[in-house]
Amino acid sequence: MAPLFSWGAKESHRGTPVVVKMENPNWSMVELEGPSDEDLLIGDAGGGRHPSSRVIREKGRGKNAKQLTWVLLLKAHRAAGCLASLAPALYGLASAVKRRVASGRTDADADSTDPAVKSRFYSFIKAFLCVSVALLCFEIAAYLKGWHLGAPTLQLEFYLLWKPSFGVKDFFDWVYSRWVLLRVEYLAPPLQFLANACIILFIIQSLDRLLLCLGCFWIRFKGIKPIPKDSPLDLESGEKGYFPMVLVQIPMCNEKEVYQQSIAAVCNLDWPKSKLLIQVLDDSDDPTTQLLIKEEVLKWQHEGANILYRHRVIRDGYKAGNLKSAMNCSYVKDYEFVAIFDADFQPTSDFLKRTVPHFKDNEELGLVQARWSFVNKDENLLTRLQNINLSFHFEVEQQVNGIFLNFFGFNGTAGVWRIKALNDAGGWLERTTVEDMDIAVRAHLHGWKFIFLNDVECQCELPESYEAYRKQQHRWHSGPMQLFRLCLPDIIRAKFNAMISGLFQLGSAYEWVVTKKSGRSSEGDLVSLIEKGSKPQRGSSEPDLEEMKEEMQRQQQKAAKKKKHNRIYMKELALAFLLLTAAARSLLSAQGIHFYFLLFQGISFLLVGLDLIGEQVD
Repeated sequence: MAPLFSWGAKESHRGTPVVVKMENPNWSMVELEGPSDEDLLIGDAGGGRHPSSRVIREKGRGKNAKQLTWVLLLKAHRAAGCLASLAPALYGLASAVKRRVASGRTDADADSTDPAVKSRFYSFIKAFLCVSVALLCFEIAAYLKGWHLGAPTLQLEFYLLWKPSFGVKDFFDWVYSRWVLLRVEYLAPPLQFLANACIILFIIQSLDRLLLCLGCFWIRFKGIKPIPKDSPLDLESGEKGYFPMVLVQIPMCNEKEVYQQSIAAVCNLDWPKSKLLIQVLDDSDDPTTQLLIKEEVLKWQHEGANILYRHRVIRDGYKAGNLKSAMNCSYVKDYEFVAIFDADFQPTSDFLKRTVPHFKDNEELGLVQARWSFVNKDENLLTRLQNINLSFHFEVEQQVNGIFLNFFGFNGTAGVWRIKALNDAGGWLERTTVEDMDIAVRAHLHGWKFIFLNDVECQCELPESYEAYRKQQHRWHSGPMQLFRLCLPDIIRAKFNAMISGLFQLGSAYEWVVTKKSGRSSEGDLVSLIEKGSKPQRGSSEPDLEEMKEEMQRQQQKAAKKKKHNRIYMKELALAFLLLTAAARSLLSAQGIHFYFLLFQGISFLLVGLDLIGEQVD
């Protein structure tokens, strides 16, 4: 496109143009030109002493000055637009807070945590908050009165503090002085010890992160990555490739939003049908969900897929118990590898071709783990933050540990296990809620090695609401310390050195809550599902379909009555007020660094407590 203003430049030029769009309706587009032939002649013709060169130089300077002016104007225009958008954003935030407080809905309405444990923990936070507010009032009064006792003054008045005085002001002075003495003599030493311990842990964690980042940089710089024995040509040649017997397991529980996507993706895996068996391990206790999954499995059976449906009557052990029950089937002994996908995971058709060949001629390899990718990473602020966190986990932690240590924590899904390694490690155990970490530690202690493939991705979902995210994190963090206690004797007796992640992630309950899914999928998957669904389904009985439709209508009526709402999370909100109180105390004491840290932490917990970072329901 020709520029609106040429600023004296020629129409033909060899410089690279830079196109800048303007939001002002009076100006549609401005093109800032790069150096032209005349600009390149500046300085020539006798070192610039020729009169024509001076004319060209002045001309170029004028044009460059105009370009710089326009760039500065565009930057100022964008800055003004950002400032103008702050007011509507703050108004929307204030409106959301007002609606949240006016609704009065809290996490106590739908929280499944043990009431006794929750009450004790919440009561402790509230009591500590009340004490902090009371002490803050003392601090404010002391600040306004100018009562700041230094160390020398405190030592001189040590013997006078225990003498009671008369009068309101004297009594207040006496109480405040006793509080300062109590804080210095009894509270400061243990708090200083805890602070030093936290600093040491922070330094250790920082060094660990630094080493991981340096390892990731070295992997990128050297281009290091696991390479399978078979070349891509062998993989595409059919019979000449490496095609062992593979068992695929899809454990699920009441996940009717995503079961179709995962089953369809697994049934489309590019692998010989005679060497592939799919197990749909349904632990659902909802009859409607069971019927829907059965019908989906039946549909794919008539499409020619080698797929089976399994449902446990006694649902002990959660996911670990489900997998353990499936591995006890008699036909499992005919298979060499097992691939595991959770209900919301959608592997690509070449997933097995890019993972299984790594096992060839590598008898020490027990696990090949693929990376996760997320279809809803840009849905809201919460999903963006999760994407950043999990991207670091896969890109840095898993990849570096896999390359340099041949060991990392199994992510519980999107991985292929050698069945011999699972059996050698003792199989799936229901002793913790982190069965994936448990089996990985035991397999590594028995000498098995792991490989992480950063370039093989498997799509899944991120929790979009804070309620679902909190339940997921509770399950992820409730078992590592218990697992460490159970595995500590085996670690001490083992020959390899195992890295136990999450040593200081304390848990409070043994509870498994399935993370709520929204059923999002990529555009390609939706198209394929529509195409699959348009085909006639053979073998579906008419009474079952009618019963399923009636049950679905009843479920929809119930769902219409029970709407989703944003809630106030009381523990997070109380912790936010506690941190903000500490920030105010730090400000009064002129502790600038502490003030900013506590302020930002308090604001973060305030946003979380008001449920402003996740899915927003009107």
